[in-house]
This record gives sequence, structure tokens and C-alpha cells, in this order.
Amino acid sequence: MSAHCEVTGRQPSFGNSVSHSHRRTRRRWNPNIQHKTYYLPSEGRRIRLRVSAKGIKVIDRDGIEAVVARLRAQGHKL
Repeated sequence: MSAHCEVTGRQPSFGNSVSHSHRRTRRRWNPNIQHKTYYLPSEGRRIRLRVSAKGIKVIDRDGIEAVVARLRAQGHKL
């Protein structure tokens, strides 16, 4: 689970790499995973999350408190 977003759940996807001669070999597309530190004002501490670029946008849109509450409801330990 190295390339896994904690917020959106995005994981690598798999497919074929097609060369000029149309020869196919397997490849994978990794999500854009970043290590981000967020401050939780309600707890007075910082948490470190592994989030994708889309996950960062979700946190910006909904707020870190709402995202952490959603993660804890799903059973994640933060």
C-alpha cells in the first residue's frame, strides 16, 4: 500500500504500455501521493497524512476537521 491516498482511497491503476510496433507490456499509473502535515485546532496538534493531489483539493474544499471526522468514522486511527 505504498501508493495509497488516505483521503480519497486512490490506488495505482494498471494497463498496457503500447510501443510504436504495437507491442504491449504491462505498466502501472501511480497516484500523485504527497506527505502533508495539517494542524488540527480542535486537538491542538498536527497530523501527517499521505494524500493525493485530489485529496489535497478535498481537504481545501471541506476543511481538515470534516475530513478527519470522516476518516475516524471509517475506522482510521490518526
